[in-house]
Amino acid sequence: PSAGLEDQHWQTGETQVYACDLTLDPNTVNRFLSLSEENRTVTCRREEQPYPDHPERFEGRPQVLCREGLTGRCYWEVEWSGIGVGIGVTYKEISRRGGGDDSLIGSNDKSWILFCYDNSYTAWHNNKSTNIDVPPSSYHRVGVYLDWPAGTLSFYRVSSDTLTHLYTFHSTFTEPLYPGFYICYHSSVSLCQVVPVSNTT
Repeated sequence: PSAGLEDQHWQTGETQVYACDLTLDPNTVNRFLSLSEENRTVTCRREEQPYPDHPERFEGRPQVLCREGLTGRCYWEVEWSGIGVGIGVTYKEISRRGGGDDSLIGSNDKSWILFCYDNSYTAWHNNKSTNIDVPPSSYHRVGVYLDWPAGTLSFYRVSSDTLTHLYTFHSTFTEPLYPGFYICYHSSVSLCQVVPVSNTT
């Protein structure tokens, strides 16, 4: 049940029931981003990468999507480093061209994102932002729990074996959601391995 997921602390074992395995989609990655670790890490570069043209590639934003479109209940974790990153989800039809709001994850009605910096978090959807007050932390791991049928998207700060709730979006999702990332200069994101566990005893 999703009712308890906004509790301030949530044990990581509960999330592992819904763990999903994600990979970054090289056809979507912006040319100033490079992929590594078998398409599980993305890093913002100074130099353009020689990627071929593709209709799904982000041309004007340092963004990349995962291959997997999600419905149902899914949980994943990412580790980030550098200046800052955005961790979010979007419908597939988000624009890939130009630098307008229609192509920026979180700045339109097709996408939701949490921007993470050293001591601050900001949630964005449809160009509306919410600043999140949490104590500073050295942990740069974020857990994301999507309950697609319930219309909730929750973000957690992950530290050792505890999840601290950061923010939950409430919406009515109508299509599969693709995890996506915005990578600031000199920053990177890695998809973490979350081992699924059985939800039966």
